[in-house]
Amino acid sequence: MKQIGQYITYFNQRRKGRVQNIKLASEAINNHVVFPGEVFSFNQVVGQRTFEKGYLPAPVIIKGRVYRDFGGGICQVSSTLFNAVDRAGVQIVQRYSHSKRVPYVPPGRDAQVSWYGADFSFKNIHNQPLLIRAKVYGGSLLITIHSSDVINFKSRNVPNAPIESPL
Repeated sequence: MKQIGQYITYFNQRRKGRVQNIKLASEAINNHVVFPGEVFSFNQVVGQRTFEKGYLPAPVIIKGRVYRDFGGGICQVSSTLFNAVDRAGVQIVQRYSHSKRVPYVPPGRDAQVSWYGADFSFKNIHNQPLLIRAKVYGGSLLITIHSSDVINFKSRNVPNAPIESPL
């Protein structure tokens, strides 16, 4: 097993609702396997963000404005995943940027998701399965992509996230 992609983003640990949502979405994608030719859908894997599942209200961006809704903050998980899998050379199937700049990734490197709208999806074009690992460490989210030692892939250069995030 070898690591073929990784990305780390940072967040403010004092934003309790946002942190809870990031942890839940990270747990949902952690240890998910994407087989060759398979398409990974963030919304399908994470599921609907509801109070019953433990998601809390936190800031979300809708049409350039900030509101509070259940699951606010999980776009940081989808954006971190996007950058990790992009480094691993997958085929991006669907990705949308926010209508307002987000501080946790460089401009144009975000992946907005919403239950009734935007999704982030990618296809494993490699000849080996991919394993997603996602973990929150304090105020950081680390997502790594692993595969077989015999995988043949071409890594992409992706800019690093800012070290400090006010969110």
